[in-house]
This record gives sequence, C-alpha cells and structure tokens, in this order.
Amino acid sequence: MESINNRIAQELGVRPQQVAAAVALLDEGSTVPFIARYRKEVTGSLDDTQLRNLEERLRYLRELDERRASILASIEEQGKLTPELTREINLADTKTRLEDLYLPYKQKRRTKGQIALEAGIGELADGLFNDPSLTPETEAARFIDAEKGFADVKAVLEGAKYILMERFAEDAKLLDKLRSFLKHEAILSARVVAGKEEEGAKFRDYFEHDEPLKSMPSHRALAIFRGRNEGILSSALKVGDEAPGSLHPCEGMIAEHFGVKNENRPADKWLGEVVRWTWKVKLYTHLETDLLGELRDGAETEAINVFAHNLHDLLLAAPAGPRATLGLDPGLRTGCKIAVVDATGKLLEYATVYPHVPQKQWDQTLAILGALCIKHRVDLISIGNGTASRESDKLAAELIKKLPELKMTKIMVSEAGASVYSASELAAKEFPDLDVSIRGAVSIARRLQDPLAELVKIDPKSIGVGQYQHDVSQLKLARSLDAVVEDCVNAVGVDVNTASVPLLARISGLNTTLAQNIVNHRDSHGAFKTRDALKKVPRLGDKTFEQAAGFLRVMNGDNPLDASAVHPETYPLVQRIAADTGRDLRSLIGDASFLKRLDPKKFTDETFGLVTVSDILAELEKPGRDPRPEFKTAEFQDGVETLQDLQLGMVLEGVVTNVTNFGAFVDIGVHQDGLVHISALSEKFVKDPREAVKAGDVVKVKVMEVDIPRNRIALSMRMGDTPGEKIDGPRGGGNKGGGKPRPQAQPTTQPAPSNNAMASLFANAKQLRK
Repeated sequence: MESINNRIAQELGVRPQQVAAAVALLDEGSTVPFIARYRKEVTGSLDDTQLRNLEERLRYLRELDERRASILASIEEQGKLTPELTREINLADTKTRLEDLYLPYKQKRRTKGQIALEAGIGELADGLFNDPSLTPETEAARFIDAEKGFADVKAVLEGAKYILMERFAEDAKLLDKLRSFLKHEAILSARVVAGKEEEGAKFRDYFEHDEPLKSMPSHRALAIFRGRNEGILSSALKVGDEAPGSLHPCEGMIAEHFGVKNENRPADKWLGEVVRWTWKVKLYTHLETDLLGELRDGAETEAINVFAHNLHDLLLAAPAGPRATLGLDPGLRTGCKIAVVDATGKLLEYATVYPHVPQKQWDQTLAILGALCIKHRVDLISIGNGTASRESDKLAAELIKKLPELKMTKIMVSEAGASVYSASELAAKEFPDLDVSIRGAVSIARRLQDPLAELVKIDPKSIGVGQYQHDVSQLKLARSLDAVVEDCVNAVGVDVNTASVPLLARISGLNTTLAQNIVNHRDSHGAFKTRDALKKVPRLGDKTFEQAAGFLRVMNGDNPLDASAVHPETYPLVQRIAADTGRDLRSLIGDASFLKRLDPKKFTDETFGLVTVSDILAELEKPGRDPRPEFKTAEFQDGVETLQDLQLGMVLEGVVTNVTNFGAFVDIGVHQDGLVHISALSEKFVKDPREAVKAGDVVKVKVMEVDIPRNRIALSMRMGDTPGEKIDGPRGGGNKGGGKPRPQAQPTTQPAPSNNAMASLFANAKQLRK
C-alpha cells in the first residue's frame, strides 16, 4: 500500500502523507467534495481535481496489485516461480507489462508448439537454435513419429518451428522492445473497404489516411475506429515501406534479440523463417491489437475528459434566478408548447399555440401569450433552440414590444435532453397528468432559471456536449460524468427546503433513497428550521450528516450559519470568534470589512488550523456565495435565421454549445452550429480550446465560410481574419506571434461553396452529435 501512495504522490506532485490521508478518508467512505471542502487540514489542501485523479489512479493501482497477487499465486502453483521472475512481476508498473510477464505461464488451449513438445521435438528445436551448423532435414528425420502426428520431415520441422515461435513470442523483454518501437515508429493506415465508398461517404476523409500512431489525436482515432466498426474502413499498423520480400524492422529486432544471423549455415534459412513467422503469425496481430487498444483507451479518456469539461461548464452556467418564466418549446405542425412557471419553478399554467405554418395563428398566439404574461407577471421568456426556434424568437420579440411595461427578456436555451426528461419516470411522477410535450416546455423554462437544478434530472449523456460519446466505455463515461455532476452540485450547495430529489441525491453522502426521505420528511413535517433537524430523517445517520450537512442550506432558519457553507462541526469556532470580537453572530455574518481585518492565526487551536479558520472567515464575508458567473445572454441578429441568410464577413453574437479538441461549436441562431477551429479561437497561440472558451460562453464570431448543401459553417473569433482564407492551420494555429494572418482571398457578400480547407475543418466534427 505504501508503494501505491508513493507512486500517486509522485504522479500528482504532492507529498506521500497527503495521499495517505486522502486514501484513508476515501476508504472511510468520505466523498471527494467533502474531503476537498472540509478536510483541507488533513490532506494539505488537495483540491477536487487532484482528489478525482487520485481516486482514479488508486482504483487502477489496486486492481493492478490484485492482478499481480493472482499471477504470482498461479505461477507458484505451477512450481515455476523464481526469485528473478518474482522481482520482475513486483516491479511491473502497468497491466500490459504484467500480462507480458505472465504470458508464458498462462493456461491456454493446446497449441501446435505444445503438441510438438509432447512429441519430444523440443530437443530438435533447441538443437537447431543453439547450433545452426546442423542440417534441419537430417536432424528432423530422427524425430519422425507417425503415431504422434509427425509422419515426415516437413511435419517435424513445422513442429520445431512452432516451438521456437511460441517461445520467441512469449519473451517479455522482446515484447517490451517491439511495443516501444511500434509506439514511436508505426503508422496507422486506414483504407475504405471496396464497394463501401458511397455508403461510407461521411468517412471519406479516411478513405486513404496514414498518420503516425504516436501523434494521432483522439477525435481522428475514434473516427477511424467508428468507421471500422461500421464496416466502412479497414485499418492496419505499418512500419517502413513494407515492400514484398523486404525484411520488416520488427523481424530484424526479433532476430537480433535471439542472436539469429544469416551466415549461410545449414539451419540459418530455417531460423530466418522461424523469425519471419513469429512476427507475422504470432506477434503482429497481438501487438497491433494491444497498441490499437491502447490508442482507443487514450482516445476514450480524452473524449471523456472533453465531455466532462463541457458538462462542468454547462452545469455551472449562470442562472437567471428566481423569476417568473414562460417556457416555449417551438414546433411547426404540432404547435408550440407553452408552460409558465413561478419564481420557484412551480408550474402555473400551460397551453399549445399554432403561430407558424401550416396554421399561421400568429395574432391569436400573441393574444394568448400576452394574457399569460400579464396574469403571471412573466419576467423571462425561455425559447428552446430546436425546430422553429428563430420563428418563435420573432414571436417573443413582438410580444415583448406589445407589453413594454413587463420589461421581459427573451433567451434562447439549449433543449438538449428536454425530451429525455419529459419521458422519464421522474417527470411522470412530477406531472402525472401532463402531456409529455408540455413537460418539455416546463424543463426549458426551469433550465433558464437554474441550469444546474434542472439538468441534474437528465442523464448527462443526453445533454449533448460530448465527443464520440457513444464510442467510449459507457462505464468510464458514466463514472466520470457522475463525478462532475457531484462536484458541481456540491460546489453550489442546495436549499434543503426546495431542492428536488434528483438534486438532493447528488449531495455528498446522500443517495436517491435518502433524498426521497428528506423530501418526504419536509412534506410531512414542514420546512426544516435547522440543519440539526436533518438527523430526524429516517436512515440519515451521523456519518451521512457529517458528509452532507455543509452542502445543505437552510434559508431563513433559526441559525444564520445554516444558510452558509460553514460546516456544523465548526460552529463552536464561529461562536468563539463572535465572542472574542464582542460581536453578535448575526451582525458578524456579512460584515466583510470587519472580517477582513481579523487575523486568522488568533483563532487557531489544536482542533482548527489556519486553513480552516481562513476558509470560515472568507465564507462569513459572503455566506452561501454562488460560484457561478453573472447571468448574460446572447442577442441573435435579426434577419439571420437560416444558412441562406449568412454572408461572409458577418460579425455575429452566439453561444458556445460544445468544446472539442479541435475547436468550439457556436450557436448563432440559424439552426446549425458553426465551428470555430482551434486555430481561429484567438490571436494568441491556443494549445487547448478550453483555454479560450467554455460551453455557455457568449462570444462574437465572424462568418468565414458557408457550405449550404452540407449544412456547415466555418467561424472565426479573430476579427482580423479574411473570409475564405484557410483557417485549418497547425494545431493551435500557426500564428503564435499573435499578429494578423496574411489574407488569401478577398471577402465576398454571398456564401462561398465548400473547399478543401473547409472539408478538412469538418472532417471530424460531423459525427460529434452522434
């Protein structure tokens, strides 16, 4: 265990004592949000990101140790465990290395080599290998045994060949050398399967694609894997020219490793054939599978991280706050679904209107909406960004002009996942008598008021901010996204008297059952007056209370500290601070100028250290502070509603909907997100798109290229870029100096057809939504 702690400490760049403390807390059942927030003294202030990485590595290394113990036991049981092998197994630092060492001892079905060994041909294999001056045919004649399946010289030599092939292929040091060589030198080659050109048109950028394995980005790797899984592409690892008859570099490495040389001795040619077959039959497929699996794992990890970052930004998007909101789920033939919710998100009234084609009941719709807005004093209009959204945006604009006294604001919001929520068991329980489509309108209204509180009701995979999310390990993806949701909910905290079951279930220490018990308790006994009253909730014990209490807020309760992030375990400290400063507790809370003058060191003791005291004083300055940014909205340009309305050079405002490794997608209000390539995100060099933008950001972009037939828009956030120029330069942009790029084409006033630059820009983007 000590070695695991040391290794994690080295990887994270922290002290082993910090890791040991964090591991102990995790093993006791503490959650990452709780440890990050309330156990800084113990862990040396490890943050939630460090703790998540620690948790993931701890899981991997413990699995590695379990496998190591199993392998040692298996080899020992076979009576083949030597001190040297034990040492090598104990030093193995990856699962791949461990399996390489175990390969010769692994129980497997009878092979051709084993059958030959059982027939006594091992002596011939050893003889030819150790003394190539022997003549293979002559020596093999002595081992002919028809009863054992070796009726002639050819069969005997074949058996000897397989004995050596299997021995060579199970040499862990050789495998390590070959794997390392291929990692650095191999090319991943993708080709279209004959006859699949038309069916697989979306993969055409990979019909004849070669790229170094070591530098292939995750999105291209996943695109090739998807193409292969769909039967459109074939793929292979290649090294050098691999011309027919030439010696493959890996064959040369095998020969060198075992000292096989061609000195024109009788057995040299036969040994050369053993080497060639070892590579082609035994090792190539094995190593290709391993390395492509490793590439996939790395690409999956990167894709999952992209999804996690986007989800984090989306969940922590600025809330519009507790304001009466009209949710509008746009539609054409089936009409627009309307739901009005009050400041707490409670459904007040709903309707279905038909302002657009084919019914075109524009004036009637305005009258219905106007009456609803006046009746319920609506402050915000939340419009889903699906079909007919821009037409509905016009409707909302006219409504606002007709009712200036209400001072309403309209905002376009992502409706991703709203339909999933609408059809969920949770929505059915919340609105059993409500049509599924109306439930969607309620969700659209609420997600504007508080994105976090509403989006936690939806499976994170349905929110639509992923990169090849269906191609990655669903277990790893779910684990990562659940961690993000947990971190976000606990970073904000929840009002225990208004929070839904799904929101409460994400609080540190709670689960769905406990969350439901809390809601049932408040329904039966009224609002909680104190945090301490939570202990009366069935099955909510002391350990759970410790984990959850700091993140559950009781607003306007008996104790003002219950509305803050101060943990109940530190209330005595706050009371001591108040007493020592001669202040009443309520007057102390929020008095920032006074609190800033206090010296935290004066209040430390054996129980509460400097970090804890400093955190508490900071929290008392702004109790229950919300870490989310100020609410801002994007204004889509009037008259720009479809791709046909776009003109090159237009500067528009939009909202970042998704950030990938190669750029960011931006909603500019034309029913099709545009792509800002990584090279066009900033005048400065950008290594990672998330350095420049995040999901939910309101940004200004310039229209660079438009491809109407393929529904593609290329955008730039560099206002000096010239429309039509090639913007798919080197990763991060080729303009590291920050100056304006040299224009390559004159701007035009009409959308330009797609060219190779644009095709390259969208090579991987087109499958992101799948």
